[in-house]
Amino acid sequence: MPSNDTPSTARRRLMQGAAAGLMTGVAAHAFGQASGPEATGTADAAGLADPRGLHPHPPFPAQQQPWPGLAGRMVPRPDHGETSYVGTGRLTGRRALITGGDSGIGRAAAIAFAREGADVAIVYLPAEEPDAREVVQIIRAAGRQAVALPGDIRSETFCEALVASAVQQMRGLDILVNNAGRQHSHDSILDISTEDFDWTLRTNLYAMFWITKAAIPHMPPGAAIINTASVNAYDPSENLLDYALTKAGIANFTKGLAKQMVKRGIRVNAVAPGPFWTALQVSGGQTMENLTHFGERVPLGRPGQPAEIAPLYVQLASTQASYVTGQVFGASGGAGQP
Repeated sequence: MPSNDTPSTARRRLMQGAAAGLMTGVAAHAFGQASGPEATGTADAAGLADPRGLHPHPPFPAQQQPWPGLAGRMVPRPDHGETSYVGTGRLTGRRALITGGDSGIGRAAAIAFAREGADVAIVYLPAEEPDAREVVQIIRAAGRQAVALPGDIRSETFCEALVASAVQQMRGLDILVNNAGRQHSHDSILDISTEDFDWTLRTNLYAMFWITKAAIPHMPPGAAIINTASVNAYDPSENLLDYALTKAGIANFTKGLAKQMVKRGIRVNAVAPGPFWTALQVSGGQTMENLTHFGERVPLGRPGQPAEIAPLYVQLASTQASYVTGQVFGASGGAGQP
């Protein structure tokens, strides 16, 4: 120890160095896997890649799909890590349940979890079956068990049943990702019907509450819950009033639940994505003008691809994040909070 360091100073420097190394590892894994088939940037011999040049940039083709939309019909097709994500065994033997696991961020998390060694159950709407079949095949190709759970999470009965089915088929549950969400653009509060408002709140908040409540009794110490919030929780978009309200609720729910779950040894965290290229955007989640210029306003000048955020979910699910609970982590291309 240097002569001018006190023991407390030395310990602090050691912890700061360890924390920096942990986050560097997450970032390196994320950027190292980000260059999928749609990438336009190039990596050097050290595996570095300029994030400004990776993946498609706006303007994007005008396109529209009926809710809930299919990733397989998007132009350009999102990169969920299908060909790029390589696991290192960080979730070997784990059992994960992911809502909205057929496309978007949920699909990227499902692929990453499976390639890290976890069995994965995905929840999705029956209309999303074509996307879901692809995910199931990818999970099985990784040598892991895939459980498909189609249904509508606006039903409390279905939420309870899907948890029971996942636990029964995987013989346990130790990772829960509440990711499914409803997003629909409205220019004014006067345009939001009670039916639409109820649809958004039941999908984004009620279902998270029901599924989490049903899952916790099955989750052992060391388990992890990860909720998907949004930058809209902190900086609400003018056209996403009801959606932003739910995302603020998810962030608050995460922090409160984390305090309760410490008594059970279960960690609870959330991720707050910025603009990510998912089926939400083309199925009513954005105006056509916003869609064609989607992601243009963030400092990186483009939307994120789901593959770029998957490593963050892996990290929060893994025991490497054993001291991390009650936190909300942003990934927004250089803008937004937290």
